Amino acid sequence: MGMSITQLLIILAIVIVLFGTKRLRNIGGDLGGAIKGFRSAIKDGSEDKKISEEEGNAIDSDVVSSSDVNSTKSEK
Repeated sequence: MGMSITQLLIILAIVIVLFGTKRLRNIGGDLGGAIKGFRSAIKDGSEDKKISEEEGNAIDSDVVSSSDVNSTKSEK
């Protein structure tokens, strides 16, 4: 059912013959760079989300504070 080591080696040999080692090295480097960029974007996105949530909480507390001030002024 699964692939044996010899089948994997045959597939690897065919891929090397078709593409060549230099092109495979370039493809590997490009793929690695893409994965690194994706991880960086995910990390930046989660940091941005945390920052926006913190700013949202700060804005919510400012709104509550200003409404408290307005209600105090109207009571006087």
